[in-house]
Formats: sequence, structure tokens, C-alpha cells
Amino acid sequence: FQLYGYCYQDSNDIPDTLTTITELGSPLEMIQLLQTSWEDRFRICLSLVRLLHYLAHSPLGSVTLLDFRPRQFVIVDGELKVTDLDDASIEESSCTSNSDCFMEFPARNFTLPCSVEGRCQSMNEKRNLYNAYRFFFTYLLPHSAPSSLRPLLDKIVNATGNCNKHNSTYFLFHCDYHLSPSPSVNSEFTQKCVKSANTKYRRVPEAFIPDENYRCWPSYHHKGCLLSVFDINEAIEICDSYSQCKAFVLTNQTTWTGRQLVFFKMASNHIMPDPNKITYVKVTD
Repeated sequence: FQLYGYCYQDSNDIPDTLTTITELGSPLEMIQLLQTSWEDRFRICLSLVRLLHYLAHSPLGSVTLLDFRPRQFVIVDGELKVTDLDDASIEESSCTSNSDCFMEFPARNFTLPCSVEGRCQSMNEKRNLYNAYRFFFTYLLPHSAPSSLRPLLDKIVNATGNCNKHNSTYFLFHCDYHLSPSPSVNSEFTQKCVKSANTKYRRVPEAFIPDENYRCWPSYHHKGCLLSVFDINEAIEICDSYSQCKAFVLTNQTTWTGRQLVFFKMASNHIMPDPNKITYVKVTD
């Protein structure tokens, strides 16, 4: 959380008081997040993974958030930030045997090794990881994700649910390298997304369909079906999956990950010229 300033006050009326001025964030509402696009939810999860990695390797040592719940976080410019540090701790639990390193959660329990120094190994980090899994990843990552990414996302979500075998560096690598936008990822996406389409589409350059909208979910447009795709093959796959889709329009707009925004249409009766768009019309027999 960005700190802009602070003021220490010590007076008879208010002794030992520290006032901080921080950036303004929006309260985290899980129901609202589930109604946003997958990319927006992935951005939140990516910022959480980076936070988990920082907490595990902070200058103070490994930090755990004892009260790790959505209400302790806010959203700032589409990214998740922790706002309440009252329950943060850098103390790793002491132990004499592995049985002392028992972590109990509502749905699952873990036992970590006890080090020769008499401390439970990585308990702070593992506690953060599993809490991130049960409060965030299991809800936000798989839901309405691009089909080409679902196998990888399932692997990541299952790994966080089995956190005693993985650490925050593992998740940071998979989310940053395999999922966040970069040239290496684009190459991998191309291999995953290229598929042969059963239905042929006629390409109409510099054209747009202003009407013929239908609603889909999730959509970037409340009155139409506006989704993001990696390439033309993914757009064809999406259009083929909707029975009412008869055409789609590639725009020159992209999301924060670099994916292209595409309007999906239920007809192509009125095509208008537009130099910034390309229309693909489904060819019927």
C-alpha cells in the first residue's frame, strides 16, 4: 500500500498516536469481482501472487497475515493491495517435532517440517498461500477463463490448494511467465489457440456492424457481447460456441494484457465502412 505521509502526535489528549496518509482504494466486493471480466480478475490474482512473494522475502523476514480475508484488502487501479497490517507477524512458530507444525483450516490441514533451529519451516508463507487459495484463487481464476488457459489455471489453483509442496516463487513464475503478457507468452498462446474452424468465415476489411447486438457474460459492453481474444482463431472458437453468433468484428482496442477486443454479432445485414475494424461473417450453406 502506497504511503504518502505520516504524522506522529504525542500530547496529553492523544498520546502516542501515528496518523498515516495512504492512497485511496476501493473496498473488495467478491460478488462484484465475479461479474467482471476474467482478465480483470486475473490482474487482481497476479498482484496478489506478487504480494505473497514479497511477504515471503521481505526485508523483515517472512511475514504472515494472521487475518487474511478479503476485507483486509482494497483495489487500487485494478490491483489488489493489503490495507490492514495490524495482524501481520514475522514470528515463525517454534517447534520440537513435526507435529508441532500443524496448520488447521476449515477444509484441509497440513503438517510442515520442524527445522533443526526449532522453527516450523515456511509456516508464514504456507499460511498466506493457502488463505489466498481459499479466499481468492479458487473463485477468481478458473471462472470463465479462456479455454486455452484452463489446463494451466487448474494446475496453478490445485497447487495452491496443496501449498505444502510449493512456495510463492513457484506461483510467481507460472503467473508472470506463462500468463502475464510478454513475447514468450504470445508464442505459447499461439500454439494453444490455433485451431481449425469447422465453419468458414468471410473476411470483410475496414467494415463494422453497428447493430445486431446480443448480450453475453462476461462482456466489456453492457448492451452487447464484447469479449477479448488472443487471435482470430479464438474469436472463431467463441463465435462457434454461441448459437446466435453470425459474425464478429475485430476492433483496434486491446485490454491491459494485450488481448484484442471483439464485438460478436447475431446478424450481418447492415455492414458499415470503418477503417479501424475488420468484420468476419459466418458463411452458411
